[in-house]
Amino acid sequence: MRNVVHHIELWTTNVEQTASSFDWLLTSLDWSPDHDPAWTAGRIWHHPSGVYLVLEQSPDVSGSQERTRAGLNHLALRVDDREHLDRLRAEVDQHGWREMFTERYPHAGGPNHSALFIENAEGFEVELVAD
Repeated sequence: MRNVVHHIELWTTNVEQTASSFDWLLTSLDWSPDHDPAWTAGRIWHHPSGVYLVLEQSPDVSGSQERTRAGLNHLALRVDDREHLDRLRAEVDQHGWREMFTERYPHAGGPNHSALFIENAEGFEVELVAD
């Protein structure tokens, strides 16, 4: 079966500042960077499944990311297992992310759901789920 998601595109106010946090996170989850040096306004990462994520600094951005407004609240990405989740948790603050809901880790999403919720400096939230 083909992926139901073709790609995800996120707009940023500053691709240089935001890309490093996504680069660390996505490469830690086996996504591969595919950056065209000639395209200074964007970055791309490919997942082995074929889905890819684009981070783009567009002149059409009308404001900063606000996950509590209508639109995208967060991305939820899978990790291999709870051990992988714990390793990522130990490193997030060194790579431009901060942990959310720290006191409820790893069950902030509920008692039968193991996840780590993180947010970067621009306000993008990612939920890392251990299946």
